[in-house]
Amino acid sequence: MHAKNLFFIYAIGSLFFCIIVSLIFSNTIQIDHRLFSLNTATMAAAIPETFYISHGSPTLSIDDSLPARHFLKSFQQKCFSPKPKAILIISGHWETSEPAVNAVSGPSDTIYDFYGFPDQMYRLKYPAPGSPDLANRVKGLLQKSGFETVHVDKKRGLDHGAWVPLMLMYPEADIPVVQLSVQTNKDGAHHYRMGQALRPLKDDGVMIVGSGSATHNLRDMKRDGRKTVDKWAGDFDNWVKEALAEGRYEDLNKYEEKAPNAKMAHPWPDHFYPLHVAMGAAGENTTGELIHHSWTHGTLSYASYKFADKAK
Repeated sequence: MHAKNLFFIYAIGSLFFCIIVSLIFSNTIQIDHRLFSLNTATMAAAIPETFYISHGSPTLSIDDSLPARHFLKSFQQKCFSPKPKAILIISGHWETSEPAVNAVSGPSDTIYDFYGFPDQMYRLKYPAPGSPDLANRVKGLLQKSGFETVHVDKKRGLDHGAWVPLMLMYPEADIPVVQLSVQTNKDGAHHYRMGQALRPLKDDGVMIVGSGSATHNLRDMKRDGRKTVDKWAGDFDNWVKEALAEGRYEDLNKYEEKAPNAKMAHPWPDHFYPLHVAMGAAGENTTGELIHHSWTHGTLSYASYKFADKAK
């Protein structure tokens, strides 16, 4: 009788032990999955396309005379209608010596990184939620591809290179947004490789957007209301358009050597490198399609591109 009681107690104890271990193991899997990937149960459709948006001047946020503003406001209707699960945006206004990604919990702060503009611009808000999970995923993918040091900034919000175009594209501010920095101490090929490393995010329903300007020489902008485009700016802009349409990404990676007037078009590369990230993330056998084109001040191109499979 004593032996039977001991066996019974042992059997009940073993059963409870198995149940507890099973629950712990199940929860661990769920936590790990949530931390290091986007939840497949609610995963949006894959987004094979990537985008490069020329955001130009901060006045894009309020100036209805700018054609690019109307283009961005119609983005969902004319360019891409599915709602992304999240957005990774690479802005030319966040420069770091090594890759950095923001990981904000809750609504993102709106950074007013411009000076001397109309007061109403400093009252605009874009409180899109951040996504620490996506930020960690970005960090992991970059490190896996050889970018050893990737910083995570848990406080930085969205600069105007991110919130101005997104405010027009997705005004509800209900899509999680993570921002990635550029490294102006590196070259175009470095940023192209960053894009390559981030390609798997597209399968998770993450839209990858580079935000800069196709030309960005602020010292040579013409403020006399002219409608004509300076030749140097037009030549560079056309070269970029043709190279992207033909899929000549290697030429774009070496644009300072290959493109006409490269240093004039981009005295500093901060606003051009986001294009390289979007280009690298696009994948093999893709091209860049011009989806908007307009000019202001004779030299500032708002050329924007969609990167997609050549067959599409």
